[in-house]
Amino acid sequence: LTLFSLRNWGTVVSNHTNITLSELHLVGIPGLEALHVWISIPFCFMYLVTLVGNCTLLWVIKTEPSLHLPMYLFLSMLTLVDLVMSTSITPNMLGIFWFHSTAISVDACLVQMYFVHAFSVMESGLLVAMAFDRYVAICHPLRYRVILTSPVIVAIGLVMLGRGLALMTPLTCIIRGFTFCQDAVISHSYCEHMAVIKLACGDTAFSTTYSISVSTYVGGVDSLLIALSYGLILKAVLGLSSAEARRKTFSTCGSHVCVISLFYIPGLLSMYIERYGQDIPPHVQVLMADLYLLIPPMFNPIIYGMKMKQIRDKVVQLCCRPWS
Repeated sequence: LTLFSLRNWGTVVSNHTNITLSELHLVGIPGLEALHVWISIPFCFMYLVTLVGNCTLLWVIKTEPSLHLPMYLFLSMLTLVDLVMSTSITPNMLGIFWFHSTAISVDACLVQMYFVHAFSVMESGLLVAMAFDRYVAICHPLRYRVILTSPVIVAIGLVMLGRGLALMTPLTCIIRGFTFCQDAVISHSYCEHMAVIKLACGDTAFSTTYSISVSTYVGGVDSLLIALSYGLILKAVLGLSSAEARRKTFSTCGSHVCVISLFYIPGLLSMYIERYGQDIPPHVQVLMADLYLLIPPMFNPIIYGMKMKQIRDKVVQLCCRPWS
């Protein structure tokens, strides 16, 4: 019934192409509407794990003085970004799956799109900052506290925040200037840029080109800087005489490499499938985009909690306290 009404609404609007829309409708996962309730179960589970894991990680870093180091401060920034990214889409998706709450105003849609993409850029930048932190700690350990002082860490955080906002503000303003008059139905579970732009009237070539350029710039430059940092780290580690020192270094960096892989691999797959995967079913494209925003925030605190002894010990202490 809900899908039928959405299609009727889209038909009515498409027959009046000069009408400016103030409300859009999100389909959810196109083609899998009958399975929405079942799909919502793992999505809800992932969101709950994200909330509990990231909030616990923030609490541990805040309450443990020994963790007030550059590496953990960057990790706390990453945790906040993960919380914002997942919260910007998951409650709305669950509303679609459970209550058929498909309607969303144009302004709310643009705000959601802005937060999703801006904070994705911020997360990419923070991964670069964390790679730089590991490079300084391993290659210049005696100068670590001198280079990464508190003002420098704050400045890096503000630069990453500013970059994300600055890159996404023009795109959002461009889209806000369009008239949405072709169809009120977005074939997606959240307001993803390429899905929204399909509803706009007029020439959208500049918006599409700008989006691809930003994605290529952020992904290309950031991944290059990360690769450079870890190339220098690898060179330094292989030069260590102690096998135990090499093992500890690889273990510390391994968690960061896992987080980087979880972020960039699904992100790149989602981006290129969305733009060039015309032969791939729509529900696969939407699921890839959803998982890109749900999986990294869920696994990041788990990976860091397992790999970093200080965090692991504090969490164990927290869990055991009520029973002691």
